[in-house]
Amino acid sequence: MEQLEKILEWGGTKRDIAFLSLSGLALVGSILHWQPLPFDLAWVAIVLCGLPIILEAIIGLVTAFDIKADVLVSLALIASVVIGEDFAAGEVSFIMQLGALLEDLTVAKARAGIERLVHLTPRTARRLTTSGEEVIPAQQVQVGDRLRVLPGESIPVDGVILSGETSVNQSVMTGESLPVDKGPGDTVSSGTVNQFGAFEMEATKVGEDSSIQRMIRLVQSADAGKAKIVGLADRWATWIVVIALTAAVLTWLFSGEAIRAVTILVVFCPCALVLATPTAIMAAIGNATKHGFLVREGDALERLSTVSAITFDKTGTLTHGTPEVVAVRSFCQLSEQQLHQLAASAESRSEHPLGKAIVRCWQPEKEEALFHPNSFQMIPGRGVQATIEGHWVLAGNLQLLADNQISLPPSVQEAAEAYLQKGCTITYLAVDRMAAGFIALSDTLRPTSVSTIAQIKNEGIAPILLTGDHQNAAAHMAEQLGITQVYANCLPEDKLQHITQLQQAGQPVCMVGDGINDAPALKTACVGIAMGGIGSDIAVDAADIALVSDRIEELPHLLALSHRMMKTIRRNITFSMVLNFVAIGLAFPGILNPVVGALVHNAGSVIVIINSALLLHWRRDK
Repeated sequence: MEQLEKILEWGGTKRDIAFLSLSGLALVGSILHWQPLPFDLAWVAIVLCGLPIILEAIIGLVTAFDIKADVLVSLALIASVVIGEDFAAGEVSFIMQLGALLEDLTVAKARAGIERLVHLTPRTARRLTTSGEEVIPAQQVQVGDRLRVLPGESIPVDGVILSGETSVNQSVMTGESLPVDKGPGDTVSSGTVNQFGAFEMEATKVGEDSSIQRMIRLVQSADAGKAKIVGLADRWATWIVVIALTAAVLTWLFSGEAIRAVTILVVFCPCALVLATPTAIMAAIGNATKHGFLVREGDALERLSTVSAITFDKTGTLTHGTPEVVAVRSFCQLSEQQLHQLAASAESRSEHPLGKAIVRCWQPEKEEALFHPNSFQMIPGRGVQATIEGHWVLAGNLQLLADNQISLPPSVQEAAEAYLQKGCTITYLAVDRMAAGFIALSDTLRPTSVSTIAQIKNEGIAPILLTGDHQNAAAHMAEQLGITQVYANCLPEDKLQHITQLQQAGQPVCMVGDGINDAPALKTACVGIAMGGIGSDIAVDAADIALVSDRIEELPHLLALSHRMMKTIRRNITFSMVLNFVAIGLAFPGILNPVVGALVHNAGSVIVIINSALLLHWRRDK
């Protein structure tokens, strides 16, 4: 059904474009007095563009007494036709429908984010019973059931690990790319992915109470409350209609000439006013595209111009989202270079992101080549054990060292603690049954993140960090970025709550994120911007704007562009109103007739379009 709606919608757009093209050609033929048909070619525009306006106006009046700009346009069309001013009627019909099409093209019609999110929901579970293991639908799992989860499988429900060691990818809930080591007594969430070791768990929250289902509900219920563009002509339609009708009646009564009254109605048609907003938005969207932004919601830039705070996810947004080796510390006879070489050799077969980072950050073109492990064992939730060039090597967490009765000297603990306070992750190393040192890894800032935050602050907008990372890592990154407002350990509902509170306090918020866990916040925020390159499809679908290039340094340009767009719209509106009043002043004494009045509107519309088109090439450094 949804696909059918999209097809019909696209078919309707193509039809509108075809009707406008035929109407435009017919009006050109009419003004050149080309008459291949037994009637004026302007009637093509009247029928194709004018009749839909009249029908919509009638339906609005009859069903809801809804007075919009199309009511005034309909009166002008009918009056023009009655007195034989066919070209004026056709021209006004064409301009009004062009404005409507432009506005429709700026508004995104469909989002598939919830549908994608639902696909993340685990379908089956392995339940353990007295008779063995059985595979059942995930929705049949009951609280208290004992489940087994194998490596690579999604965890079907929330629960507590009873036995087994593993690492769990929790990015769907926290946004953090590094898996978290888990063992007996640790909690796990539905939708997260078991990476390495098999484990058994007890179900504690199932069905609609599970974490993944709660997040789906958050996305579904996140009422953006984002006011769609309402054309200014429609906002003022009631007053315009009343004033236009009053002026036309008074003109007819005082002059006794119906043509003057019709001219007043034609001049009052808000053609340039209707074009003022959508043309500027289309030009701004084109400008944004050149800077790597895909604007998915037509009114997103209008809303962006009002924001007073920007909330950022950390991992993958302000940082690269991948761990890097930031320090190697040796507390044995080996040099730091030799220790890193042994660690990278031991991790060369590892599938763990930390192990891969240790290998990646070893630079064979500058250093000695890695050694080939004589033996290798991956210990889920702990680390790796390998034999390298006759050396027995361990690389992993503190529990791995404790399991092998290797004590950590106080000097090593103190040095490691300093890096832990900075938010680093530590891989401890043991060589030949002795503690040898450690490697500190950390996510690293994008090179332009600091300057981007500084520019945003200079614009008077408050940057806020919302991250699923722990407090130390969040505080350390925030200090480097110059962000003072930080919220760590955020789950999807926490991010949504912080944004909701800000917006209820009168602070429109722009949310910038990349992960599945950011989807509720992206949808709830006044404007959601997703990192389109590294971000998840679900985040992009929930956002209003996608930063396709992932170049966060382009964000200040987008903010400035939104303000420039609003200035252009206001300038267009001011010009349109001034032109209308001047034309009305000339129409009242009969200086203008309906055709000349229509041509005045043509000129006004052209100037509005040119003024908007300049926005397409606007640069922030001007």
